[in-house]
Amino acid sequence: MSANSSAEPKAIGPQTPVQTLMTRAVARISPDARLQEVAQKLAAMETGALAVGTTTAIIGIVSERDLTRAFGRSESPDGVRAGDIASTNLIWCSPRATAAEAARTMCEKGIRHLLVGDGELQGIVSARDLLEALLVDP
Repeated sequence: MSANSSAEPKAIGPQTPVQTLMTRAVARISPDARLQEVAQKLAAMETGALAVGTTTAIIGIVSERDLTRAFGRSESPDGVRAGDIASTNLIWCSPRATAAEAARTMCEKGIRHLLVGDGELQGIVSARDLLEALLVDP
């Protein structure tokens, strides 16, 4: 996932708040969606992960990595649904967390996408979003 597309330059660095880096419009998919639909939506949205759930409740995240594993393990992927392969141990950070703090959380938890919100989903930040902020020349 990429951060919000905007023509205006951002002041970025390790202390940049995640809320300025995150993607606000989080792509979602139903837990009942088949793997083919998951793959098609990931490609169409040009994103690395989808929130699994409804507009009011997120039950998990399904990533390209989850999809690859599912296709590799199943002889009949048609019966596998997004809810079956989604990571349900959801890791969150505050929108006020810094890029460095979010990156540390991702490293500690072994994840590449981090939900952003204070009680409700406000966005998602990816490892790529954070790398762009952390690798900037001062």
